[in-house]
Amino acid sequence: MGRNLYILAASLTLFAAVSCGLAYANIAQQPGSPGDESLWRTMGLVLFVIALAVALAGILSTLFEQAERRSEEARRRKRS
Repeated sequence: MGRNLYILAASLTLFAAVSCGLAYANIAQQPGSPGDESLWRTMGLVLFVIALAVALAGILSTLFEQAERRSEEARRRKRS
């Protein structure tokens, strides 16, 4: 589960970087382009914050899985 969250966080970070890149490129300033610069920057920032939250969830998920695994191994050693 943690690995999937890491992949999702990386994808969201990539999309955030692309959004911020479009804000500073000439593409966002061309006539007929979708939105304006501030919209691209805001979307990039929001995507980056969501990516950070997903990465934190992945870290916590991995830590809890590891703690559960170790407690299970400790129980097995006590029984033996």
